[in-house]
Amino acid sequence: MTSAALETWHRLVRANDASGLRELVAEDAVFHSPVVHAPQHGRKLTVMYLSAAFRVFFNPSFRYVREIIGPHDAMLEFETEIDGILVNGVDIITWNDAGKITAFKVMLRPLKGINVIHQKMGELLAALQKPAA
Repeated sequence: MTSAALETWHRLVRANDASGLRELVAEDAVFHSPVVHAPQHGRKLTVMYLSAAFRVFFNPSFRYVREIIGPHDAMLEFETEIDGILVNGVDIITWNDAGKITAFKVMLRPLKGINVIHQKMGELLAALQKPAA
């Protein structure tokens, strides 16, 4: 049986709609990036990283290929093609009893995939963090 959090996550991914992330992510959530050393703490940073990921990862080639689901967590294996590079990875998602995501960890392979994601996410996050002129 899947949780409301996981069902909402899948709905947002299918629609490529990051607008529901703020409601889905808990205030004290932690995001673990495959390319940033330190965990990113709090809803604001978690939503920022996940919103950027929606723009980088979720193109027409994106698909989940396997899921392992527990009572409060799931491992979702995915594939996507970015700039001609097949990227394979896993999203490890944990949620609380209220159905809010409390932890989100992304792991990627191969090295070429990590490098292209690092470049694209870095550019996008830098642009998102620039103050409006």
